[in-house]
Order: sequence, then structure tokens, then C-alpha cells
Amino acid sequence: MNGIRNHLNAEGQVLRWPSKPTEKTAVIEYLASRFVRDKTYSELEVNHILKAWHTFDDWALLRRELFERGFFERQRDGSSYVRTRLGEAVVEHRLRLEHILEAAQRIDLVFLNSPQFSPESLSAGLGCELVVKVETLNPIRSFKGRGADYFIQKVVAGEAIPPALRATPLNNGAPRSGGGLPALVCASAGNFGQAMAYACRKHGLPLVVYASVNANPLKIERMQALGAEVRLYGEDFDAAKLEAKRFCAETGAWMVEDGKEPLISEGTGSMAVELLQYPKPLEAVVVPLGNGAMLGGIARWVKAQAPQVRVVAAAAKGAPAMEQSWRSRTMVENPHIHTIADGIGVRVPIPEAVEDMYGLVDEVLLVEDATLLECMKLAHTHLGLVLEPSGAVGLAAIQENPALFASKRVATILCGSNLTPQQMRDWL
Repeated sequence: MNGIRNHLNAEGQVLRWPSKPTEKTAVIEYLASRFVRDKTYSELEVNHILKAWHTFDDWALLRRELFERGFFERQRDGSSYVRTRLGEAVVEHRLRLEHILEAAQRIDLVFLNSPQFSPESLSAGLGCELVVKVETLNPIRSFKGRGADYFIQKVVAGEAIPPALRATPLNNGAPRSGGGLPALVCASAGNFGQAMAYACRKHGLPLVVYASVNANPLKIERMQALGAEVRLYGEDFDAAKLEAKRFCAETGAWMVEDGKEPLISEGTGSMAVELLQYPKPLEAVVVPLGNGAMLGGIARWVKAQAPQVRVVAAAAKGAPAMEQSWRSRTMVENPHIHTIADGIGVRVPIPEAVEDMYGLVDEVLLVEDATLLECMKLAHTHLGLVLEPSGAVGLAAIQENPALFASKRVATILCGSNLTPQQMRDWL
């Protein structure tokens, strides 16, 4: 009872659905105790009792949690539930810990074991013991190579092809890749496309990348130099992604969606394996949030291995769709984005990536573009690094929320450095 007292009102009703996994478990166990063991309840009765013991709206979520954690079993005819004597059941997460560990051991060495250290002068300015993980010192200047390389390795090994695609007829300019694989297609603001192009070139696989007509020209040039066919469509990333999906639906090509494909998120989780090897225990990790691929993988490993570490996501205030979706537990699409951080400029959330955040992410912070520019300059001055806006979003979240991180040991990922010469002149 003491574990959830702050979640109850005077009548003993649950006031809110907590964010911490341990608190969620306590709440579900408390609600399960409202039911008599071995007694049979209809669905309406379950709903009625749940509504009587909580004051927020999502009773369906509570019913699902009770069922998935093993407090209820459905009758064979599906008409009712039986309150069981079981405790909490283990619900398999979409992202697998063994895959994250495997990725940390087999990803291309050019992406593994990136530098992580505490820059004293920058720490002093931010009021915390900052630990930076520098993911820009590789052939594509971003962290995206980890997930793409792990995914393509699995594809080439025949371990990742969805059964529905194995026998799909291809047409309309989408021939099969080498070895009979479906043609690979993705959408990208630039960094994921580079990562996929790099990995595909290494294994002799063709790749088509859809990007916005407003995409960073340096990133487009690099994708093409790495061997990808780049098709420009739409005013923003999400419009390009929609066109890529349409093309794949018509031709039978394989749409590889960053943030939705588990292997890609598991590959990015390799960063967390390395972060937790830092010689001093971390108190918080601030993770850039775009489509959720990086956040999902890192949060999954951190909360499994060091649950006391706070996982905080950082997104652009001008592209809040993922934050709004996570906070409201509904999918929130925005008609436009307004941020210089093209790498995290998502206006249409990925449901699977939002779901990956539940129970693992403690907070999501939105930051101003002006702070992104300030932190890009700080990184340049104190670290000698060129960061693109999305690469500095973790620093910006720490800068804008000093009370949250004061005197704590806080890690963040400096995740991308693809700037055009003009952007460097304008922003640095």
C-alpha cells in the first residue's frame, strides 16, 4: 500500500497511471486485489469494478494490463474472465535484450565503441557532471550506422525477411536484390539513408531512398555517393515516407521503416551497452528523440540493466508529435513542423516506437531551436565538434532544465554532424 499511496485519493481510488515500471506494477497489484481470487467476472463486471477504483479514463489499458500480467485468464468460450492466483506475468517486449547484446558484439567496428568521456569545462557550464558519447566519428557522421548495419547483417543472413515478402511478386521497376531478396526501400531525412546506403553497399545490395525536396543537400549528395538511388518527393520527411510506402505497396518492394523495424532499434541499443560500461554510475541518460529508434533501443537496455537510471528523451519543440503521443497515449499527428532540426523533425509518429517508450522513458523534454544553436556553439567551443541541430538536442535539454540535472552525472549522445558549409557559416 505504501508504494502507491501517492497515487491514491482519500477514497482509495487511483488518480493516475504512473510512468515508472515499479509503480505501474504496484498499481496493477492494488487493482487486482479488488477482485476475488478464483471468481469469474464478465467483461462488464471487470470494467465496472475498475471504473470504481480509478479516476482516469483509460480503463481498457488497466484491463489489458491485468490480463497480460497474469491476474486474469479468459474463459475458453471468451465470455468472461477468471481472477487467477498468479502474480505478475512476464510480457515479452518488442525489442529483445539478447539482440541488443549481439549487436554490440557484431556491428561493423567503425561504429562500435565510440568515445565517451566527461568534458570538464562543458560540465561546469551546465551545472552537472556531463558524460558525452560522440557518435559523429564514423564514415556517415551519425549513430544511424549501428542500427542499419545490424539490420542488413540479419537480412543477408536470411534472418530478417518477413514471410509475406519472400514470395511477393515484384513489378514496376522494383527488381529483386541479389540472392532473391525484395528490393530495399526507405525514407530518410538523410542520416538513416546514408547508414542504409553504407550497409547495403558493403553487401552489394541496391537501395532506393525517398527524401523530401527540402532535404539537406549534403545528405542527399552523400546518399548518392554511397550508391543509393535517391528520389525526392514532398515538402517534408513524412510526405516522402508516405510516397515510399505507396511505391512499395504497388511494387512489392520492402519498406524498411526506421523506428518501426525492431532490429534497427536493437542495433542502436548497442550504445547503451557501452554507456553502462562508463567507470562511474550514471544517474540519467538524455536521449535525442526523432522517430524513436535510438530512444527505444537505449531505454530498453538501460531499464533492464540499471533501472535506477532516469531515461529522459529530448525532442524539438517545433516537432512535438512523438512527445504528444507518448504523453496522451494516443497517436497525435501534426500538420507541419517548425524546427531547424531536420533529423528529428517528425510530424507523424510511429505507433510501435511510441509503445516502446511506455514504462521505460521517465520524461520527454521539448527544446527551443535557439537553444539548439547555442549548444551547437558550445560543443564547437568546448569539444571541437561540429554538430547538426538534432545532434545537440540532448545538450539543449540539459541546458534548458538545470534544476532537473543539477549536480547529477548525466550522459547524452552527440548523434550527428552533417552540416552544409553554408549551415556551418550561419550557425557556428
